[in-house]
Amino acid sequence: MNITLLTVGSLKESWWRDAVREYEKRLSAYCRLKITEVRDEKTPDGASEAAEEQIRVREGKRLLEKIKDRSFVVLMDIHGTRFDSEGFSAMHERWETESRGDLVFIIGGSLGVSAEVRERADRRVSFSDLTFPHQMMRVILLEQLYRSYRIRNRQPYHK
Repeated sequence: MNITLLTVGSLKESWWRDAVREYEKRLSAYCRLKITEVRDEKTPDGASEAAEEQIRVREGKRLLEKIKDRSFVVLMDIHGTRFDSEGFSAMHERWETESRGDLVFIIGGSLGVSAEVRERADRRVSFSDLTFPHQMMRVILLEQLYRSYRIRNRQPYHK
């Protein structure tokens, strides 16, 4: 299984990079994980809604350029469907089947994603009503993917 984590922006702090590396190592037993970052736009203080929309559009174009036509795309979206860990694991397994081996998870920028990215997504998932820093969301998603594989393979994992 090929899984791509497609994100806006990069990890600047070493502790986030260390956490991501740990989950990359753990996930290597279950899938081929690729993390692709696209450049984020600087948002000026007090930017108008129109300016923010232009930022979402520019970042969205960068994201869409990285997605293959055949990819199955899951957008991390606060308005998406929620699951418990077992439910997420079941859906993750289903998405792998539907994806034909090419599953992409998107984490957008600080302003969210463009309508075009939302429309391209095959599914939208939310882990919480809370807003998380994008760096943290990356680690949370990788942890949940690892947990998903452990659940599916009936392997022990911290509850």
